[in-house]
Amino acid sequence: MRAEALRVQGALALLRHAHAHPGVTRAEAAASLGLSSGSATEIMGRLRAARLLGERPVAATGGRGRPSTELVAHPDGPLVAVVELTHATWRVTTAGIGGELAPAPVHRHRGGPPEAVLAEVRAAVEQARARAGGRLAAVGVALPGTVRGTTAVQAATLRWRDVDLASLGGGLPLTVGNDASLAGVAEALRGAARGVPVALHLTVEVGVGGVLLVEGRPVLGATGAGGEFGHVPFGEPGLACPCGATGCWDVTVDGRAMARRLGRPAPDDPRGFAAEVLAAAAGGDGAARAAVTEAATALGRGVGALLNALDPAIVTLGGLGADLLDAAGDALLAAVRPAAMAWRRAALPPIVPAALGSRGPSIGAAESALGAVLDGLAQDLLTRR
Repeated sequence: MRAEALRVQGALALLRHAHAHPGVTRAEAAASLGLSSGSATEIMGRLRAARLLGERPVAATGGRGRPSTELVAHPDGPLVAVVELTHATWRVTTAGIGGELAPAPVHRHRGGPPEAVLAEVRAAVEQARARAGGRLAAVGVALPGTVRGTTAVQAATLRWRDVDLASLGGGLPLTVGNDASLAGVAEALRGAARGVPVALHLTVEVGVGGVLLVEGRPVLGATGAGGEFGHVPFGEPGLACPCGATGCWDVTVDGRAMARRLGRPAPDDPRGFAAEVLAAAAGGDGAARAAVTEAATALGRGVGALLNALDPAIVTLGGLGADLLDAAGDALLAAVRPAAMAWRRAALPPIVPAALGSRGPSIGAAESALGAVLDGLAQDLLTRR
């Protein structure tokens, strides 16, 4: 029994390693896990028979020795559906072991009652489930709002309150997360913060969201609703936020802030408006450049404050945050320094653009759902042994 338990543990370790390191060869995985060549071969046989992992030849390098193989998702292996909702769009795609997202179109929604939006999304998930032919094992959702369990308790840009998303799972395991927090998870597992013990990720789209990650795991608080950095009062004290509070950082760093600076009405699409202002600034428009600089400065002040509060080893910026770093990085960093405590200023942590860009929330949602699948497989294998 002990030998069988060790073989099961070895199979789980190899499966998780292959998922975390796409393209790893069998020899590399065996060396990392301390497996003999014979054990790795036997374990791979089990995983292949279980339709979890496969192998394919690595391109020849001209060297001597037996050709190596890399570990890949089995062509008949489990899949997860990945739902990404934004303030204006939705998309449903799939991912398998290794986390690669399948191509999928982006659809626009008109907002309004959540039932109308969710009906379209639910239909797309069911279509993905039908195409998968029984392989779909879980559903992961990313959305711009505060999440508890499978409920969006407040998604201000969607104008949703207490919306239960459980129906999107269709009876399958369902994971739901804030889009910025999931993008941070993706950066820690597969992006710019990989291998960093303590990382802070911030995403600016319509407002600011993010997450603190410790050893790659998100710190989400007592109810899972942590990471709402945009609703700390780093902004103008009397300025109202759609969340119901005043003085939120959210409304000082995005397209809404740029519109106020330019004397324009609040835009229906703050992210699209910010892109227009960035383009105008790049083209030499002085007023647009001032609006971009002001937003970058507000972002930098908040980053400096969070350095004091959270002590990350790296800060990754996604969405409009990465654009502001690119367009007005000097102003952003100049605002970080005076906000940071004096002892920090000589060696601020790197503040870098997110490596995964707009794919971050979907990759994070896929990782969350695949994590549930791997946990289920582990329980199943351990029970059956």
